[in-house]
This record gives sequence, C-alpha cells and structure tokens, in this order.
Amino acid sequence: MRAVVCGAVGAAVLAGCGESTEGSAGPTTTVRDPDTIEVFNPCRGALSDEVLRSVGLDPATKLVTTDPPSGVSAWRVCSWAPLDRRPDVGRTRVAVLSTSHSLAEGRQKASLVNLRDTEVNGRPGFVSQERDDPDSCYVSFAAEQGMFEVKVGWLSTEGPRVGDTCSMAADYATALEPNLPK
Repeated sequence: MRAVVCGAVGAAVLAGCGESTEGSAGPTTTVRDPDTIEVFNPCRGALSDEVLRSVGLDPATKLVTTDPPSGVSAWRVCSWAPLDRRPDVGRTRVAVLSTSHSLAEGRQKASLVNLRDTEVNGRPGFVSQERDDPDSCYVSFAAEQGMFEVKVGWLSTEGPRVGDTCSMAADYATALEPNLPK
C-alpha cells in the first residue's frame, strides 16, 4: 500500500515538471528575521541634544537600557527625564524603544492591557500598558525596520500623580516621530 501511495504522489509531482508555462510565478513569502535587521539607535546621538530639548527632554539625563556596543540588536532603548519639572511631568521618564519587531508582533504580547489603535503623524500604531506596570504607557508605531515605541512612566509612587501617561506618551511620540526613520 505504501508503495502505491508513494508512486502516485511521485507521478503527480513529475507530471507538473514536464511543461513550461508563460507568466510569473505565484506570490513568494519573505521570512523576516528581526535578529538581522539593523535598527535605528536612539542612544548614540541619532536623536540630537537639539531634538531632545525641542520635545522637552533633558539630554543630560540619558539612561541607556539596552545598546550593545557592536553588531545587530533587535532592541535599542534609551530614556530621558523631562526638562520641565512641573508636577505633571517632573517625576516621569520618557523612553524611546527602537526595534526590529513588527506592530503585529507587538500586539501579540500576552502581558499587554488597555490596547487601542492610534496613529502617530499618519503612521499606524497602538497604545498599551503592561499588566504588571500600570504606571507606564506605550505608544507603538510602524517603521520599515519594525516599530518604534515611546514609553512614559512614573519614576516613583510618592506624591500626587498629575496627568495621564498615555496622553503624555502620545504627545512625545507625535513630537519625536519626524526625527525617526520611516
């Protein structure tokens, strides 16, 4: 029985090989490997001090979360404190996350809550929070490399919290987007 099935399959495969047809081949599938894509680096001067100040961030407060010294990295992340020390922004930190992961991959993250669609200067995106970090909010938006995320989070739980981190993240994302690659 096995020989009959294998013979029938083999004949079917060979039958398709004898003739030539004009035209193009069907659609091809491109496999995207996030670990081989060179991502924009917000940590090493790509966002100049002028740009950071123009959007209200203090360049002197840069904190590097992940920026490997060489080679390809799926993530590069840096954050800054606001220039303005008003109570509504003074105890927050603003991070720019640059990644080769796509919006679709970002949406699949199981720990995200309060997910909603948005646009950042015409780029599709979404707003989300981590289930275990309700004090922070992310605005993620599309890029050819994958996506960018702008995160605003409270530095401490002390004192009153004035303002909404999701609104702040949306404002920073809108201000930073023109300085980020498409």
